[in-house]
Amino acid sequence: MTLTVSRSKALLETELKYDSGVYTKHEIVIAKGKGARVWDVDGNEYIDCVGGYGVANIGHSNPAVTKAIQLQAETLVMLPQTLPNDKRAEFLEELTSVTPEGLKRVFLCNSGTEAVEAAIKFARVATGREKFVAMKRGFSGRSLGALALTYEPKYREPFGKLVHETTFVTYNDLESLEKAIDGETAAVIMESVQGEGGVRPGNAEFLRKARELCTKHGALLILDEIQTGFCRTGKMFGFQNFCDSSCEGKASCSLAGGCAVKPDLMTLAKAMAGGVPVGALVMTDAVANAMPKGGHGTTFGGNPLAMAAGTAAIRFMKEAKLSERASQNGEYFRGELRKITSSKIKEVRGLGLMIGMELKEHSAPYIHALEHDHHILALQAGPTVIRYLPPLVIERADIDRVVAKTAEVLEKIDGKNAK
Repeated sequence: MTLTVSRSKALLETELKYDSGVYTKHEIVIAKGKGARVWDVDGNEYIDCVGGYGVANIGHSNPAVTKAIQLQAETLVMLPQTLPNDKRAEFLEELTSVTPEGLKRVFLCNSGTEAVEAAIKFARVATGREKFVAMKRGFSGRSLGALALTYEPKYREPFGKLVHETTFVTYNDLESLEKAIDGETAAVIMESVQGEGGVRPGNAEFLRKARELCTKHGALLILDEIQTGFCRTGKMFGFQNFCDSSCEGKASCSLAGGCAVKPDLMTLAKAMAGGVPVGALVMTDAVANAMPKGGHGTTFGGNPLAMAAGTAAIRFMKEAKLSERASQNGEYFRGELRKITSSKIKEVRGLGLMIGMELKEHSAPYIHALEHDHHILALQAGPTVIRYLPPLVIERADIDRVVAKTAEVLEKIDGKNAK
């Protein structure tokens, strides 16, 4: 009798054969997505709470973005930024319509890591300084420049000495922040919610102190909104959760001197173009004007295909009121998770639909069971946290199923000794 290899197993074996080996692979092969659901090659349906690590905010195969990509692919896919383009101009206008007041200068690139690399270069040339302050548990990327701002030693140590001096401070600790920033600091970088670090929100006092100290010492404040941007936290950008009243970085802020948390630079990527690779650094005029012509660049950044997708994605976010939806459904999701009666749960936290359930033991076996037994995809955020990053279009019925099945796997599995 001849045994046949299933299509999914054959595809997985092919990918593993040629892949670089740096990723730990799931055992399923995903072929299709729509909204907050994905399907594998065998037709099995999953609720997606991975969401492309925060990319799929507007849902998989969003019709508005799909149409924009199709039309642009028939027109013009690639054009360098030295040649102005109609779709690029349109996108820049759309993007800066939602960025904070005064952050209207944009460097376009292809990813979050590239946006951080750009921020490092702009900060160094604008201040003439080389030292940075970053956060413990913070994650800024894996290229050598961004890696120097990433806290977790396992990411940094294999690569030896990195390119600039970084002081790491405890997130939300005012005293350590005040000690770290001085007249030699080029910039302070932080996420408004630490994603890879365990889904840990900042607080208004800490962000305000960072803004105050940067201004006092002539340093720049860089806010990393790569995962928290574009409605994920219930606001267009995560830092807006910590603004005074309804300021959200606008000139109309009621505080004397204007917004007390607004950054000088903001890094963006992930959800900005509905799944098409794109990144951006937005900054003030003063920062942008410090960079000499030719001081930085990219071949693919700002290409017309990504620009068309980005314009469609941001317009959909506004029209569908995704910030409000993320805020309401996120509050509901967290509330339902907190109703789970399990001694294994330490804390449920987050903002909007960026949610972490911290356990008192390793979370991996529970994430594995959700996927394989219940067709629910979720993420780790550190060894003990289950992270939920669903598309913001997820329905309440799917949230209810995710919560119910989370409760079920917590009850059934003994994960104390699992790694």
